[in-house]
Formats: sequence, C-alpha cells, structure tokens
Amino acid sequence: FRGAKPEIMLGFEKDYPDAERVLLNINFRSTKDIVDTAGKLIAHNKTRFPKEFVTKQGRGKPVVTRVWKDPQEETLEIVHEITDYTGAGYAWSDIAVLYRTNLGPRLLIEKLMEYNIPFCMKDAVPNLYDHWIAKNIIAYLNAAAGDLSRACILSVINRPNRYISRDALELPVVSWEAVKSFYQDKGWMVERIEQLEYDLKFLRQLAPAAAVNYIRKAVGYDDYIREYAEYRRMKPEELFEVLDQLAESAAGFQTVEAWFAHMEEYARELKLQARSREKRTEGVSLMTMHSSKGLEYRIVYILDANEGVTPHHKAVLDADMEEERRMFYVAMTRAKERLHVNYVSERYSKKQEVSRFVKEYLGRE
Repeated sequence: FRGAKPEIMLGFEKDYPDAERVLLNINFRSTKDIVDTAGKLIAHNKTRFPKEFVTKQGRGKPVVTRVWKDPQEETLEIVHEITDYTGAGYAWSDIAVLYRTNLGPRLLIEKLMEYNIPFCMKDAVPNLYDHWIAKNIIAYLNAAAGDLSRACILSVINRPNRYISRDALELPVVSWEAVKSFYQDKGWMVERIEQLEYDLKFLRQLAPAAAVNYIRKAVGYDDYIREYAEYRRMKPEELFEVLDQLAESAAGFQTVEAWFAHMEEYARELKLQARSREKRTEGVSLMTMHSSKGLEYRIVYILDANEGVTPHHKAVLDADMEEERRMFYVAMTRAKERLHVNYVSERYSKKQEVSRFVKEYLGRE
C-alpha cells in the first residue's frame, strides 16, 4: 500500500526469530511469458526477498513492447488494437489501460470518445481546460474573437505584464480607445495597448495550434510563466507541461470553434465518469498503476513507458526508484493473457527516452 516500507518485512525474521517463512511464489493469474518478463524487471530491486515465480497458466503470447512516434500515434494505435480485440470476441471489460499519473490518459480519453468506445475510469482525471493557464489561453482566443468584456480582458491584460491598471478598464465592455485615452500622456503605454490590439487581430486568422504558439512566443506568455514560477519559487516545468498539452490538443482541430466544442464535450464526459465511477463496469478500464493493485484483466496496455513518466521525474532516491519499479511490476502482472507496453520517441516536439524499466526486462541495460 502507499507508503509501505519493505524493510519492515525484510527485518521480520530478526524481530521474530521463531517465525517460519512460507514462500508464496505461484502466480495463478498470468501466463508464463508475462510472469517471466515481469520477474526480470523486479529482480533489479535490492530491498526484497529474492524468489523465482512459477505460474499455473501456459506459456501464452510474448509481451509486446512497441515504440511510437508520438502520443497521437500511440493512442490511435491502441484504440485500433482494442477494436480488433473486441472484434475477435473479447469484451470491453476484458481490457485495461494503465498509466503512471492521472495526467496521462487525456489523449486516450479523447480518442476513445472519438471512436465511441465505452470506458470507465477508476480515478478522477483533472480537466486540462479548467487549469488557470488554459483559461488564460482561452481568454486570449475569446478576446481575439471579439469578446471585450471586462472579465475577459482582465484575464489577459497583464499576462505578460503590460503594467496596465485595472482603473483603465472601468467599463463593462472594454474600449481600446478609452484605454489609450487613459494613458494619453504616456506614449510607451499607448504603444503596448496598440501592440495588444494587433496581437488579438492577428490571432483571429490562425488555426488553434498556431494561435497557442503565437500567444506563447510572440505575445510573451512563456516569459510570463517563467516569471510567475520564479516569484512563486516553483519549478516552471509543470506549468509548461500544461501549455504543451494545450498545444498538443489544439493541433487536432482546424478552427477555434471546433476546439472549444471539443472542450465542452470533454468536460461533459469527465462529469459523467465522475457520477458513474462506482457503478459503471462495462467498458475499457482506465486507471493509474497504483489503483490497479489487486485487479486483473485479460488484456493490459501500459501507456507511456518513458523516462520521466515511469519512473516519475520526482523519483530521485534509490528507495523512490525501487517503489517506482514495484509499481511498474504491479502494472505488468495485472495482465492474464496479453500485455502491451508502449512508449514514444517524441513528445511536444522533444525527444523522449524509453523507460529504464523496459530496458531492464528486455535485458538491454
């Protein structure tokens, strides 16, 4: 369980010298290929009782380990394979997709929705589009489309900081001429306002992905995030990941209107999943590796077996790494018949490394 210390069990015989050890090394769930492959992985942990697992099942099919160009290709192929499995007679509920954190399945959820594949989620997944950074980007796009309400403009006016006072935005609907008039004796402020006007006008003609990139680079939103992170004494990487995910999502749409419609549909699906989480069982199961403990499925997919994802980038100490490896081992051994481990070579236009766990069970260290 979360926070458990293996050292306690390892020291049990010293604390209780008369204790008798009973080795539970028979796996009644998984095929021999799955058990043997997972065994090669967990053997790299030092803080454990060494043991050889045997299985009551047959050899089965080999574990499938595949690299995909990027998460879009990865999720699309997983959806196609799931469809093939159900076409061959498997039920949706025979299949599970496991991931390291609840930020992992957004693309897959969107793809399952697109292909009308039923699914159920064991964990709550945060809505990317509810994040304050996403709301800032959305406000820019709304302002570009003509929403000059005071609330909308206040969301963008000083992100990045243009040093424009709230007092200059006193009307319910912002008039740029009135704002410039407020700063008529400060030519540099008028220039900033005119540049914002130009940026909003330019954004109107861009597709969603290009618009997000323009806001980040040309408007200077990335610089704002760096300053925000420094002021808050936090690492900017997690904030930039939100922006990268937004850019990734935007790339799938030709118009801002279509992207916004998708956001609404996605929000409705997450709310539906939240209401039916405890009741709904028919569908492909989506869950974190940690939540999969004690469960079993005929077919299991592991998503994004990349360094920084699993093991998580926050795992630094040896004990943390061993816990990450145990979690990956748990994920592998949820599979009864078929196990698919997937990783990507590129994410957010940046090269990605395969997880060391994959190298360990493949013997490619």
